[in-house]
Amino acid sequence: MSNNVEHVKCLIIGSGPAGYTAAVYAARANLAPLLYTGKEIGGQLITTTDVENYPGYPDGVMGPQMMEDFRKQAERFGTQIRYALIEKVDFTGPVHKAWSEEGTEIHADSVIIATGASAKWLGLESERKLANRGVSACAVCDGFFFRGMEVAIVGGGDTAAEEALYLSKLCPKVHMLVRRDELRASKIMQERVAKAENIVMHWNTETLEILGEEEVEGVRIVNNKSGVETILSVKGFFVAIGHKPNTDVFKDWLNTDDVGYIKTHPGTTHTNIEGVFASGDAQDRIYRQAVTAAGTGCMAALDAERYLTEKGIA
Repeated sequence: MSNNVEHVKCLIIGSGPAGYTAAVYAARANLAPLLYTGKEIGGQLITTTDVENYPGYPDGVMGPQMMEDFRKQAERFGTQIRYALIEKVDFTGPVHKAWSEEGTEIHADSVIIATGASAKWLGLESERKLANRGVSACAVCDGFFFRGMEVAIVGGGDTAAEEALYLSKLCPKVHMLVRRDELRASKIMQERVAKAENIVMHWNTETLEILGEEEVEGVRIVNNKSGVETILSVKGFFVAIGHKPNTDVFKDWLNTDDVGYIKTHPGTTHTNIEGVFASGDAQDRIYRQAVTAAGTGCMAALDAERYLTEKGIA
């Protein structure tokens, strides 16, 4: 074990909207937070182009620029930021321990988890090539850019159904590509999709390739029963096959749901471990927006400050 040990009042793990917002609040409360960015500095927004639905940016903002603004604000109040990954934790407490990839052992009086979640992708080369050029994993984030255009969405669960319905209000036709011959979505969501006249179902369908050079121009699909291939002319391609929360490092300590989202006490960011708080997409499987992540980052910092004050540490 490393001899390089340091003690902090507040350790923040993650650097998306939740982590940076938590850092702003914690720093302004004189908690002198230490933030480890993890590998995806800025989280999912770092791979997002135009963000038009975050308050305060009337002309929109590029995702990476937005995260740079968040980082500068956190640093302005004294947040110490390290561009490294936390590889291991020990939450036996009351002082929580974490080990970074650069060999530092951190002892923290409070920990705020903001490690986010990663979208699941189909794994196609064309999907990677056209990411943010018509390929998206968030209809609520990006659907507005495709109003008046035909789009396709792949997935068969509640998320896919919800996003298809959202897109159906913006787009003249939504092609829903479902691998099986039925939706996995709840009955009520299935009924809503069936009632939407401009959602076209493609059952037993696999995506072979997303077409286009600079932007999405179509998608080549195959019926996995008949083997018949079809090309759909679409401008947007949405992947709604789920997200994976980046919480594996905490799974031996924190209560999570069946997918891995951290469970928090209702209306708070408290986890089952005293002094450990969860924010952002690591604990939110429903909304998954930058603004909601920032909101829970604020909550986590306030919860941590109150906890430390009650312990006579803050």
